[in-house]
Amino acid sequence: MKLDKNTKILILGLGLMGGSYAESLTSHGFEVGAIARRQETIDYALREGIIKHGRAEIDPEYIGQFDLLNFAMYPHAFVEWIEKYQQYIKPNALITDVTGVKCSIVYKIQDMLRPDLEFIGAHPMAGRECSGVENARMEIFEGANYIVTPTDKNTPEAIETCKELGRIMGFRMIAELTPEKHDEMIGFLSQLAHCIAVSLMVCKDSHHLVDYTGDSFRDLTRIAKINDEMWSELFLLNRDELVKQMDLFSEKFELLRNSIANGDRETIRRMMRLSTERRKYFDVKKEDDES
Repeated sequence: MKLDKNTKILILGLGLMGGSYAESLTSHGFEVGAIARRQETIDYALREGIIKHGRAEIDPEYIGQFDLLNFAMYPHAFVEWIEKYQQYIKPNALITDVTGVKCSIVYKIQDMLRPDLEFIGAHPMAGRECSGVENARMEIFEGANYIVTPTDKNTPEAIETCKELGRIMGFRMIAELTPEKHDEMIGFLSQLAHCIAVSLMVCKDSHHLVDYTGDSFRDLTRIAKINDEMWSELFLLNRDELVKQMDLFSEKFELLRNSIANGDRETIRRMMRLSTERRKYFDVKKEDDES
């Protein structure tokens, strides 16, 4: 499939991410429809010009109009939807998603799909500490990373279409990873970071410390304001990889803790020097992106 202005796109799940996809693609001239659980969500998106039309129920005739379907649902809901309703999808349509874990989803969806449909996984590395279509902003994609996770069941055409979708929406870097490599990467860079932020916030009743905090605590715990329903599902779907990353962190945290307890300043300084050196990689990358 080649994306052009005649491509009709359906967003399934019109929350923060689905709404941001819809707003961006609508702004680029695509005819974008949506399916959401609540009519109020559809009504809001219509008033704001985020979508051209939408439904709050399963309408087979409506679903059958679309060439490209993007699922922005919780993982279990995505799987259940395909199980129940894939018969309504247009023949030869392309399916993609925004799901934050891949191994537990990509292979399952590909195995259950009709032979005339193709699913190519994708993960936009963007978001906000809020939810709902009213918080959707297409600007969250500008300068962000976008990961495509093909398998041997994907055609070169589908992979390129998925990448083109990311380019159209303004992502900075379009990367390609296997589902396995994706889940290892996301376990460390995203899920572990959220685990640390949550643990930090729950280890001490800190409401009385608000008046004294500095930027370091605020920056470190920004992602601790978390959607517990979504993130708990993502953690458990990637549990084996995430636990490996948590064990790795625990090992280094314990080393630092013991070095402090034992007055081992040289180990503390060695860890700090390595930390400073590795953090520079991210600073250089940010400077390159902004130049």
